[in-house]
Amino acid sequence: MAFEEIINDYEKLLESGEEHNVVIYVGENEDVEEVHAHSNILRIRSQYFRTALSNESAKKKDGKFTFKKPNISPQFFKIILRFIYCGKIDFTGLEGPDVLKLLMAADVFKIQSLSNRIQEYLIKHQFEFLQKNPSEILEIVYQHETFTDLWDFYLENICLEPEILFESDKFLNLNVPLLELILKRDDLSLDESVIWDYLIKWCFAQNPSIEENIKKWNKDDITSMENTLNGFIPLIRFYHMSSEDFLDKVYPFKASLPEDLINSILAFHMKKQTVDMQPPRKLKSSYDSIIIEPQHFAIFSNWIDKIDKRDNSYYNIRNIPYDFKLIYRASRDGDTTEAFHSKCDNKGATLIVAKIKNSKQIIGGYNPLSWNSENKYMSTFDSFIFSFINKDYLQSAKVGYSNGNSRSIGNYLSYGPIFGSGNDLRFYNGIWYSDNIGSYPKIGIPRKFKTDDYEVFHVIKNGHS
Repeated sequence: MAFEEIINDYEKLLESGEEHNVVIYVGENEDVEEVHAHSNILRIRSQYFRTALSNESAKKKDGKFTFKKPNISPQFFKIILRFIYCGKIDFTGLEGPDVLKLLMAADVFKIQSLSNRIQEYLIKHQFEFLQKNPSEILEIVYQHETFTDLWDFYLENICLEPEILFESDKFLNLNVPLLELILKRDDLSLDESVIWDYLIKWCFAQNPSIEENIKKWNKDDITSMENTLNGFIPLIRFYHMSSEDFLDKVYPFKASLPEDLINSILAFHMKKQTVDMQPPRKLKSSYDSIIIEPQHFAIFSNWIDKIDKRDNSYYNIRNIPYDFKLIYRASRDGDTTEAFHSKCDNKGATLIVAKIKNSKQIIGGYNPLSWNSENKYMSTFDSFIFSFINKDYLQSAKVGYSNGNSRSIGNYLSYGPIFGSGNDLRFYNGIWYSDNIGSYPKIGIPRKFKTDDYEVFHVIKNGHS
């Protein structure tokens, strides 16, 4: 109660202006107001005023400090001054653009607590405004180092939903440092080839005289595009594009790209040469996995629907048509056949992902039917097993579908998952085996191995329960 009384007393002091020793002329032209304040309070609460009032050149008139602030409206200044005196702020009647202007005005007076309050209000109550104006506001935020909450908000939301920026009308006007900062992000939720598409679109916008038909480029066009692309080349993770996307989307621009880069990527895809490369982007994921990333789930979705990567309907992380609900993790639920059947039997379609011990290889399989403990085999053409030699290199993936024989999927109480009549992939007594081939092709799975962990996901078509 005593604290509230103090706050109220300071508010009354502000309203009365009693014994003020500071006069501030706020606004310009016909919209100028004289505001009264007290130097001790301003000094304590604002770094700006502490410096200004300590300056020997601070003007005094009739014994009072006088300031002119023509670049801030009287309305905004009164809001700021009220916060200085009593920590209160009223956003009544202020829409998104006004709140942003208030934030920029408040930044002048270097009161971080006020800046934080305004940013919090924008994020919580003006979300739609922030979503509609991403590139413009991001430019403003970038120029104010104290707007950290808004900066984190935008980067997080842009990385999670890139279309709010990349599909906006103002994306093509984004300045170079900002675009570089965004493309550096590990959590930018876009396929690398799509990032390249947006970058090329942006580059053409910076060079409106260059035709989009590359065959018609002259030497000046090639040089101009090379100069525009130059700073972005290290930010694009070319080695995580498919060979098809590289040839279709990147290779046509080879005249404007470093020759050694083009040769290295070609050798990487054609000769399977090992190269030092950036890791794939670590996308923020709604999938509960400690083994794989969202990109893997997109690939699994294509395999489930048997969509070729050259098909226009090929899924990416933005349009995965399935929910993958974790129902079993060996390290959490027990690495036993009993635990597997307890958690996974009679659930419907499932995907199994396992990481081979002391390696980057992941293996697994898809069962479109249901696991059970009936000690029988089942037939299906739609199951598959897979392997990624290196889980961070998506192009190392291999998949093999069942030939549809009567032993495509095995359900035995004393075993974990079984794929294939010849033990193409099975789990027994804590060890995985792939020592015979009967229902699936060979795809480079070791004959016998242990895993660091393995997970089972219930696969559900979006919109279905």
